Amino acid sequence: MNNSPQINSSLELRPMNKRGMTNARSLRELIVLFQVLALITVLFLHPEIPYTHRLIFSVGLVGGVYLTNLYTPKFTNGDNYILLIALMLFSIGSIMIYRLEPTLAVKQVIWLLVGVLAYFATYFMLKLIRGWEKWGVAYFILIFVLFIVTLVFGSVRGGAQNWIIIGGENGISIQPTEFIKIILVFLIAYHYANYEKVKEFSFRGFKIGKYLLMGSIYLFIGMLFLQAELGTAIIFYGLLFLNQFIYEEDKKLLLLNLGLAVIGAIAAYILFDHIKIRVHTWLDPWSDIDNTGYQITQSLFAIGSGGFFGTGIGMGQPELIPRAYTDFIFSAICEEMGIFAGIGVIMLFLILVYRGFKISLSQKNRFFSIVALGISMSFAIQAFIIVGGVLKLIPLTGITVPFVTYGGSSIMASFIALGVLQYTSEIIPGSEDMDAEGE
Repeated sequence: MNNSPQINSSLELRPMNKRGMTNARSLRELIVLFQVLALITVLFLHPEIPYTHRLIFSVGLVGGVYLTNLYTPKFTNGDNYILLIALMLFSIGSIMIYRLEPTLAVKQVIWLLVGVLAYFATYFMLKLIRGWEKWGVAYFILIFVLFIVTLVFGSVRGGAQNWIIIGGENGISIQPTEFIKIILVFLIAYHYANYEKVKEFSFRGFKIGKYLLMGSIYLFIGMLFLQAELGTAIIFYGLLFLNQFIYEEDKKLLLLNLGLAVIGAIAAYILFDHIKIRVHTWLDPWSDIDNTGYQITQSLFAIGSGGFFGTGIGMGQPELIPRAYTDFIFSAICEEMGIFAGIGVIMLFLILVYRGFKISLSQKNRFFSIVALGISMSFAIQAFIIVGGVLKLIPLTGITVPFVTYGGSSIMASFIALGVLQYTSEIIPGSEDMDAEGE
Protein backbone atom coordinates (compact mmCIF):
# COMPACT_ATOMS: atom_id res chain seq x y z
CA MET A 1 0.00 0.00 0.00
CA ASN A 2 1.40 3.39 -0.95
CA ASN A 3 1.14 5.75 2.03
CA SER A 4 2.77 8.70 0.32
CA PRO A 5 0.69 11.87 0.30
CA GLN A 6 -1.81 12.09 -2.55
CA ILE A 7 -3.72 14.91 -4.17
CA ASN A 8 -7.10 13.76 -5.44
CA SER A 9 -9.35 15.60 -7.81
CA SER A 10 -12.25 14.82 -10.10
CA LEU A 11 -11.05 17.42 -12.58
CA GLU A 12 -10.19 16.09 -16.01
CA LEU A 13 -8.59 17.77 -18.98
CA ARG A 14 -10.33 16.71 -22.18
CA PRO A 15 -9.47 17.33 -25.80
CA MET A 16 -10.84 20.69 -26.91
CA ASN A 17 -14.38 20.51 -28.34
CA LYS A 18 -15.85 22.78 -31.03
CA ARG A 19 -16.84 25.39 -28.50
CA GLY A 20 -13.34 25.31 -27.00
CA MET A 21 -11.79 25.65 -30.46
CA THR A 22 -14.04 28.65 -31.15
CA ASN A 23 -13.01 30.29 -27.88
CA ALA A 24 -9.32 29.68 -28.64
CA ARG A 25 -9.77 31.15 -32.12
CA SER A 26 -11.46 34.23 -30.67
CA LEU A 27 -8.62 34.70 -28.19
CA ARG A 28 -6.07 34.28 -30.98
CA GLU A 29 -7.79 37.00 -33.00
CA LEU A 30 -8.01 39.30 -29.98
CA ILE A 31 -4.24 38.98 -29.46
CA VAL A 32 -3.64 39.95 -33.09
CA LEU A 33 -6.03 42.91 -32.74
CA PHE A 34 -4.16 44.11 -29.65
CA GLN A 35 -0.82 43.77 -31.45
CA VAL A 36 -1.98 45.68 -34.54
CA LEU A 37 -3.50 48.54 -32.53
CA ALA A 38 -0.39 48.81 -30.36
CA LEU A 39 1.95 48.67 -33.36
CA ILE A 40 0.05 51.49 -35.10
CA THR A 41 0.99 53.66 -32.14
CA VAL A 42 4.43 52.45 -31.20
CA LEU A 43 6.06 52.20 -34.64
CA PHE A 44 5.85 55.96 -35.14
CA LEU A 45 7.62 56.75 -31.87
CA HIS A 46 11.09 56.05 -33.27
CA PRO A 47 11.31 57.35 -36.86
CA GLU A 48 15.10 57.04 -36.68
CA ILE A 49 14.84 53.24 -36.57
CA PRO A 50 15.46 51.68 -40.02
CA TYR A 51 12.35 50.54 -41.88
CA THR A 52 13.69 46.98 -42.11
CA HIS A 53 13.98 46.77 -38.31
CA ARG A 54 10.42 47.96 -37.87
CA LEU A 55 9.24 45.46 -40.48
CA ILE A 56 11.09 42.58 -38.80
CA PHE A 57 9.62 43.49 -35.43
CA SER A 58 6.05 43.86 -36.71
CA VAL A 59 5.94 40.78 -38.93
CA GLY A 60 7.92 38.68 -36.45
CA LEU A 61 5.67 39.59 -33.52
CA VAL A 62 2.28 39.29 -35.23
CA GLY A 63 3.19 36.41 -37.53
CA GLY A 64 5.17 34.45 -34.95
CA VAL A 65 2.48 34.68 -32.28
CA TYR A 66 -0.43 33.98 -34.66
CA LEU A 67 1.15 30.99 -36.41
CA THR A 68 2.30 29.48 -33.11
CA ASN A 69 -1.23 29.75 -31.68
CA LEU A 70 -2.74 28.45 -34.93
CA TYR A 71 -0.65 25.28 -35.31
CA THR A 72 -0.08 24.21 -31.70
CA PRO A 73 -3.54 22.52 -31.37
CA LYS A 74 -2.60 20.33 -34.33
CA PHE A 75 0.22 18.76 -32.26
CA THR A 76 -1.38 18.44 -28.84
CA ASN A 77 -4.80 17.60 -27.43
CA GLY A 78 -3.89 19.07 -24.05
CA ASP A 79 -4.53 22.54 -22.65
CA ASN A 80 -4.55 24.99 -25.56
CA TYR A 81 -5.00 28.11 -23.45
CA ILE A 82 -1.69 28.27 -21.57
CA LEU A 83 0.21 29.12 -24.77
CA LEU A 84 -2.34 31.84 -25.63
CA ILE A 85 -1.82 33.38 -22.19
CA ALA A 86 1.97 33.24 -22.46
CA LEU A 87 1.99 34.83 -25.92
CA MET A 88 -0.35 37.60 -24.78
CA LEU A 89 2.09 38.36 -21.95
CA PHE A 90 4.94 38.31 -24.47
CA SER A 91 3.06 40.71 -26.76
CA ILE A 92 2.49 43.23 -23.96
CA GLY A 93 6.14 43.05 -22.92
CA SER A 94 7.48 43.33 -26.50
CA ILE A 95 5.38 46.40 -27.29
CA MET A 96 6.69 48.13 -24.18
CA ILE A 97 10.28 47.07 -24.91
CA TYR A 98 9.97 48.60 -28.41
CA ARG A 99 8.71 51.79 -26.80
CA LEU A 100 11.78 51.89 -24.53
CA GLU A 101 14.59 50.28 -26.60
CA PRO A 102 13.59 49.51 -30.23
CA THR A 103 16.82 47.65 -31.08
CA LEU A 104 16.29 45.31 -28.13
CA ALA A 105 12.69 44.70 -29.21
CA VAL A 106 13.92 43.30 -32.55
CA LYS A 107 16.21 40.94 -30.65
CA GLN A 108 13.28 40.01 -28.40
CA VAL A 109 11.23 38.89 -31.41
CA ILE A 110 14.16 36.75 -32.55
CA TRP A 111 14.25 35.23 -29.08
CA LEU A 112 10.52 34.55 -29.44
CA LEU A 113 11.23 32.37 -32.46
CA VAL A 114 14.00 30.58 -30.56
CA GLY A 115 11.71 30.19 -27.55
CA VAL A 116 8.89 28.72 -29.63
CA LEU A 117 11.31 26.19 -31.15
CA ALA A 118 12.46 25.32 -27.61
CA TYR A 119 8.81 24.96 -26.58
CA PHE A 120 8.08 22.42 -29.33
CA ALA A 121 11.43 20.64 -28.84
CA THR A 122 10.70 20.23 -25.12
CA TYR A 123 7.19 18.96 -25.78
CA PHE A 124 8.28 16.33 -28.30
CA MET A 125 11.33 15.30 -26.25
CA LEU A 126 9.10 14.60 -23.24
CA LYS A 127 6.68 12.75 -25.48
CA LEU A 128 9.30 10.53 -27.11
CA ILE A 129 11.55 9.72 -24.13
CA ARG A 130 10.39 7.59 -21.19
CA GLY A 131 11.70 7.16 -17.67
CA TRP A 132 11.85 10.79 -16.49
CA GLU A 133 10.67 9.74 -13.01
CA LYS A 134 13.78 7.52 -12.57
CA TRP A 135 16.58 10.01 -13.17
CA GLY A 136 16.86 11.78 -9.82
CA VAL A 137 20.64 11.35 -9.58
CA ALA A 138 21.06 12.70 -13.12
CA TYR A 139 19.02 15.82 -12.26
CA PHE A 140 21.17 16.44 -9.17
CA ILE A 141 24.44 16.00 -11.09
CA LEU A 142 23.30 18.25 -13.94
CA ILE A 143 22.33 21.06 -11.56
CA PHE A 144 25.60 20.69 -9.65
CA VAL A 145 27.68 20.79 -12.87
CA LEU A 146 25.86 23.90 -14.13
CA PHE A 147 26.56 25.65 -10.83
CA ILE A 148 30.26 24.70 -10.94
CA VAL A 149 30.55 25.92 -14.54
CA THR A 150 28.93 29.22 -13.56
CA LEU A 151 31.22 29.67 -10.55
CA VAL A 152 34.33 28.93 -12.63
CA PHE A 153 33.51 30.69 -15.90
CA GLY A 154 30.73 33.08 -14.90
CA SER A 155 30.86 36.86 -15.27
CA VAL A 156 29.60 39.39 -12.74
CA ARG A 157 26.64 41.60 -13.66
CA GLY A 158 24.58 43.63 -11.23
CA GLY A 159 26.62 42.34 -8.31
CA ALA A 160 25.93 38.65 -9.07
CA GLN A 161 28.14 36.10 -10.82
CA ASN A 162 25.36 34.47 -12.78
CA TRP A 163 26.21 34.98 -16.47
CA ILE A 164 28.27 32.93 -18.91
CA ILE A 165 29.36 34.89 -21.97
CA ILE A 166 30.13 32.98 -25.16
CA GLY A 167 32.00 34.71 -27.97
CA GLY A 168 33.61 37.64 -26.20
CA GLU A 169 32.11 40.84 -24.90
CA ASN A 170 29.57 41.16 -27.71
CA GLY A 171 28.77 37.46 -27.72
CA ILE A 172 25.81 35.52 -26.40
CA SER A 173 25.07 35.82 -22.68
CA ILE A 174 23.49 32.83 -20.93
CA GLN A 175 22.08 32.77 -17.42
CA PRO A 176 22.26 29.09 -16.29
CA THR A 177 20.05 29.62 -13.23
CA GLU A 178 17.07 30.24 -15.53
CA PHE A 179 17.37 26.64 -16.75
CA ILE A 180 18.42 25.18 -13.40
CA LYS A 181 15.01 26.16 -11.99
CA ILE A 182 13.31 23.79 -14.43
CA ILE A 183 15.66 20.89 -13.64
CA LEU A 184 15.08 21.53 -9.93
CA VAL A 185 11.34 21.02 -10.47
CA PHE A 186 12.12 17.59 -11.96
CA LEU A 187 14.38 16.76 -8.99
CA ILE A 188 11.63 17.66 -6.52
CA ALA A 189 9.12 15.61 -8.52
CA TYR A 190 11.48 12.62 -8.48
CA HIS A 191 11.79 12.83 -4.69
CA TYR A 192 8.07 12.90 -3.95
CA ALA A 193 7.01 10.56 -6.77
CA ASN A 194 9.38 7.92 -5.31
CA TYR A 195 8.87 9.01 -1.71
CA GLU A 196 8.31 5.57 -0.19
CA LYS A 197 11.52 4.26 -1.70
CA VAL A 198 13.63 7.38 -1.18
CA LYS A 199 12.79 7.85 2.51
CA GLU A 200 14.16 4.37 3.30
CA PHE A 201 17.65 5.35 2.13
CA SER A 202 20.10 5.07 5.03
CA PHE A 203 23.72 5.96 5.76
CA ARG A 204 25.61 4.08 8.49
CA GLY A 205 22.37 2.91 10.02
CA PHE A 206 20.62 6.30 9.97
CA LYS A 207 17.66 6.88 7.68
CA ILE A 208 18.41 10.12 5.88
CA GLY A 209 16.22 9.67 2.81
CA LYS A 210 13.63 12.27 3.71
CA TYR A 211 16.39 14.85 4.25
CA LEU A 212 18.08 14.29 0.89
CA LEU A 213 15.95 16.75 -1.10
CA MET A 214 16.21 19.44 1.56
CA GLY A 215 19.96 18.96 1.84
CA SER A 216 20.40 19.07 -1.93
CA ILE A 217 18.44 22.30 -2.33
CA TYR A 218 20.27 23.99 0.52
CA LEU A 219 23.53 22.96 -1.13
CA PHE A 220 22.34 24.70 -4.30
CA ILE A 221 21.22 27.74 -2.29
CA GLY A 222 24.74 27.83 -0.81
CA MET A 223 26.14 27.95 -4.34
CA LEU A 224 23.76 30.80 -5.13
CA PHE A 225 25.17 32.60 -2.09
CA LEU A 226 28.65 32.17 -3.58
CA GLN A 227 27.32 33.75 -6.79
CA ALA A 228 25.53 36.47 -4.77
CA GLU A 229 22.39 35.49 -6.73
CA LEU A 230 19.86 35.69 -3.91
CA GLY A 231 16.77 36.35 -6.01
CA THR A 232 16.99 32.84 -7.47
CA ALA A 233 17.69 31.49 -3.96
CA ILE A 234 14.25 32.78 -2.94
CA ILE A 235 12.67 30.84 -5.82
CA PHE A 236 14.52 27.67 -4.80
CA TYR A 237 13.40 28.07 -1.22
CA GLY A 238 9.82 28.81 -2.28
CA LEU A 239 9.65 25.69 -4.44
CA LEU A 240 11.03 23.55 -1.61
CA PHE A 241 8.72 24.97 1.05
CA LEU A 242 5.52 24.81 -1.01
CA ASN A 243 6.18 21.22 -2.14
CA GLN A 244 6.98 20.22 1.43
CA PHE A 245 3.72 21.79 2.58
CA ILE A 246 1.76 19.70 0.06
CA TYR A 247 3.63 16.39 -0.11
CA GLU A 248 5.86 16.00 2.96
CA GLU A 249 4.74 13.45 5.57
CA ASP A 250 6.98 14.78 8.34
CA LYS A 251 5.69 18.31 8.94
CA LYS A 252 8.56 18.98 11.33
CA LEU A 253 10.68 19.52 8.24
CA LEU A 254 8.55 22.58 7.48
CA LEU A 255 9.53 24.12 10.81
CA LEU A 256 13.17 23.21 10.22
CA ASN A 257 12.95 24.79 6.77
CA LEU A 258 11.48 27.99 8.19
CA GLY A 259 14.23 28.19 10.81
CA LEU A 260 16.96 27.72 8.20
CA ALA A 261 15.32 30.38 6.01
CA VAL A 262 15.46 32.91 8.85
CA ILE A 263 19.13 32.08 9.46
CA GLY A 264 19.85 32.36 5.74
CA ALA A 265 18.13 35.74 5.47
CA ILE A 266 20.12 37.11 8.42
CA ALA A 267 23.36 35.71 6.97
CA ALA A 268 22.62 37.30 3.58
CA TYR A 269 22.00 40.67 5.22
CA ILE A 270 25.29 40.47 7.13
CA LEU A 271 27.45 39.10 4.29
CA PHE A 272 26.32 41.13 1.28
CA ASP A 273 26.43 44.91 1.18
CA HIS A 274 24.03 45.11 -1.77
CA ILE A 275 21.45 43.19 0.27
CA LYS A 276 21.76 45.76 3.08
CA ILE A 277 21.29 48.53 0.55
CA ARG A 278 18.20 46.88 -0.90
CA VAL A 279 16.65 46.35 2.53
CA HIS A 280 17.36 49.95 3.59
CA THR A 281 16.04 51.21 0.26
CA TRP A 282 12.89 49.14 0.69
CA LEU A 283 12.30 50.54 4.18
CA ASP A 284 13.02 54.18 3.27
CA PRO A 285 13.83 54.97 -0.38
CA TRP A 286 13.07 58.65 0.10
CA SER A 287 16.07 59.32 2.34
CA ASP A 288 18.46 58.82 -0.62
CA ILE A 289 16.15 59.50 -3.54
CA ASP A 290 18.96 60.66 -5.87
CA ASN A 291 21.08 57.51 -5.46
CA THR A 292 20.06 54.17 -3.97
CA GLY A 293 16.38 55.09 -3.81
CA TYR A 294 16.18 56.54 -7.32
CA GLN A 295 15.03 53.42 -9.17
CA ILE A 296 12.24 52.40 -6.81
CA THR A 297 10.95 55.94 -6.31
CA GLN A 298 10.84 56.51 -10.08
CA SER A 299 8.93 53.23 -10.33
CA LEU A 300 6.35 54.45 -7.80
CA PHE A 301 6.10 57.83 -9.54
CA ALA A 302 5.55 56.08 -12.88
CA ILE A 303 2.78 53.85 -11.56
CA GLY A 304 1.10 56.77 -9.81
CA SER A 305 1.29 59.13 -12.78
CA GLY A 306 -0.27 56.58 -15.14
CA GLY A 307 -3.56 56.40 -13.28
CA PHE A 308 -6.14 53.80 -14.17
CA PHE A 309 -5.95 54.22 -17.96
CA GLY A 310 -2.33 55.30 -18.45
CA THR A 311 -0.76 58.32 -20.09
CA GLY A 312 -0.81 56.57 -23.49
CA ILE A 313 2.03 54.79 -25.25
CA GLY A 314 4.79 57.33 -25.88
CA MET A 315 3.19 59.96 -23.64
CA GLY A 316 4.85 58.98 -20.36
CA GLN A 317 8.42 58.99 -19.11
CA PRO A 318 9.23 55.37 -18.22
CA GLU A 319 12.74 55.89 -19.57
CA LEU A 320 13.51 57.77 -16.34
CA ILE A 321 13.57 54.36 -14.63
CA PRO A 322 17.03 52.82 -15.16
CA ARG A 323 16.80 49.62 -17.26
CA ALA A 324 13.01 49.76 -17.25
CA TYR A 325 12.85 47.05 -19.92
CA THR A 326 14.14 44.44 -17.45
CA ASP A 327 13.35 44.58 -13.73
CA PHE A 328 10.88 47.48 -13.95
CA ILE A 329 8.92 46.74 -17.10
CA PHE A 330 5.77 46.29 -14.99
CA SER A 331 6.09 49.91 -13.84
CA ALA A 332 6.49 51.10 -17.44
CA ILE A 333 3.37 49.15 -18.46
CA CYS A 334 1.36 50.70 -15.62
CA GLU A 335 2.51 54.23 -16.51
CA GLU A 336 1.66 54.22 -20.21
CA MET A 337 -1.00 51.50 -20.45
CA GLY A 338 -2.56 52.16 -17.06
CA ILE A 339 -3.08 50.41 -13.75
CA PHE A 340 -5.85 48.40 -15.41
CA ALA A 341 -3.25 47.01 -17.83
CA GLY A 342 -1.03 46.15 -14.84
CA ILE A 343 -3.97 44.36 -13.24
CA GLY A 344 -4.50 42.60 -16.57
CA VAL A 345 -0.91 41.31 -16.51
CA ILE A 346 -1.41 40.02 -12.97
CA MET A 347 -4.70 38.38 -13.97
CA LEU A 348 -3.02 36.65 -16.92
CA PHE A 349 -0.45 35.17 -14.53
CA LEU A 350 -3.20 34.12 -12.13
CA ILE A 351 -5.04 32.33 -14.94
CA LEU A 352 -1.82 30.68 -16.14
CA VAL A 353 -1.06 29.43 -12.63
CA TYR A 354 -4.67 28.33 -12.11
CA ARG A 355 -4.59 26.26 -15.28
CA GLY A 356 -1.25 24.81 -14.21
CA PHE A 357 -2.77 23.74 -10.89
CA LYS A 358 -5.73 22.24 -12.74
CA ILE A 359 -3.35 20.30 -14.98
CA SER A 360 -1.53 19.00 -11.89
CA LEU A 361 -4.75 17.87 -10.23
CA SER A 362 -5.98 16.18 -13.41
CA GLN A 363 -2.76 14.36 -14.26
CA LYS A 364 -2.84 10.70 -13.20
CA ASN A 365 0.92 10.24 -13.47
CA ARG A 366 2.19 11.30 -10.04
CA PHE A 367 5.61 12.41 -11.26
CA PHE A 368 4.25 14.69 -13.97
CA SER A 369 1.51 15.92 -11.65
CA ILE A 370 4.22 17.21 -9.28
CA VAL A 371 6.18 18.62 -12.25
CA ALA A 372 3.12 20.59 -13.41
CA LEU A 373 2.60 21.93 -9.92
CA GLY A 374 6.27 22.93 -9.63
CA ILE A 375 6.31 24.75 -12.99
CA SER A 376 3.13 26.62 -12.00
CA MET A 377 4.62 27.54 -8.62
CA SER A 378 7.77 28.80 -10.33
CA PHE A 379 5.73 31.17 -12.53
CA ALA A 380 3.75 32.35 -9.51
CA ILE A 381 6.80 32.96 -7.30
CA GLN A 382 8.65 34.90 -10.01
CA ALA A 383 5.65 37.09 -10.79
CA PHE A 384 5.02 37.79 -7.10
CA ILE A 385 8.65 38.67 -6.37
CA ILE A 386 9.04 41.19 -9.21
CA VAL A 387 5.58 42.78 -8.93
CA GLY A 388 5.96 42.98 -5.15
CA GLY A 389 9.40 44.54 -5.60
CA VAL A 390 8.36 47.33 -7.98
CA LEU A 391 5.35 48.12 -5.77
CA LYS A 392 7.64 48.30 -2.70
CA LEU A 393 5.82 45.46 -0.97
CA ILE A 394 9.07 43.47 -0.62
CA PRO A 395 12.76 44.30 -1.22
CA LEU A 396 13.84 44.39 -4.85
CA THR A 397 15.57 41.41 -6.47
CA GLY A 398 16.94 40.83 -9.95
CA ILE A 399 14.19 38.40 -10.98
CA THR A 400 12.70 38.59 -14.47
CA VAL A 401 8.99 38.55 -15.29
CA PRO A 402 8.36 35.35 -17.31
CA PHE A 403 7.47 36.07 -20.97
CA VAL A 404 7.41 39.85 -20.37
CA THR A 405 10.92 41.01 -19.47
CA TYR A 406 13.66 41.45 -22.07
CA GLY A 407 16.26 38.66 -22.08
CA GLY A 408 17.15 35.60 -24.13
CA SER A 409 17.74 33.19 -21.25
CA SER A 410 14.50 34.24 -19.55
CA ILE A 411 12.42 33.86 -22.72
CA MET A 412 13.95 30.48 -23.60
CA ALA A 413 13.58 29.09 -20.08
CA SER A 414 9.98 30.35 -19.84
CA PHE A 415 8.99 28.66 -23.10
CA ILE A 416 10.79 25.44 -22.12
CA ALA A 417 8.84 25.44 -18.85
CA LEU A 418 5.65 26.07 -20.83
CA GLY A 419 6.51 23.13 -23.09
CA VAL A 420 6.79 20.93 -19.99
CA LEU A 421 3.42 22.20 -18.76
CA GLN A 422 1.89 21.61 -22.20
CA TYR A 423 3.03 17.99 -22.17
CA THR A 424 1.76 17.38 -18.64
CA SER A 425 -1.66 18.75 -19.67
CA GLU A 426 -2.12 15.51 -21.63
CA ILE A 427 -2.85 12.13 -20.06
CA ILE A 428 0.61 10.57 -19.97
CA PRO A 429 0.80 7.04 -21.48
CA GLY A 430 1.43 4.45 -18.80
CA SER A 431 -0.18 6.53 -16.04
CA GLU A 432 -2.65 3.81 -15.13
CA ASP A 433 0.17 1.24 -14.81
CA MET A 434 2.09 3.54 -12.53
CA ASP A 435 -0.95 4.13 -10.32
CA ALA A 436 -1.68 0.42 -10.08
CA GLU A 437 1.88 -0.28 -9.08
CA GLY A 438 1.66 2.15 -6.18
CA GLU A 439 -1.61 0.75 -4.80
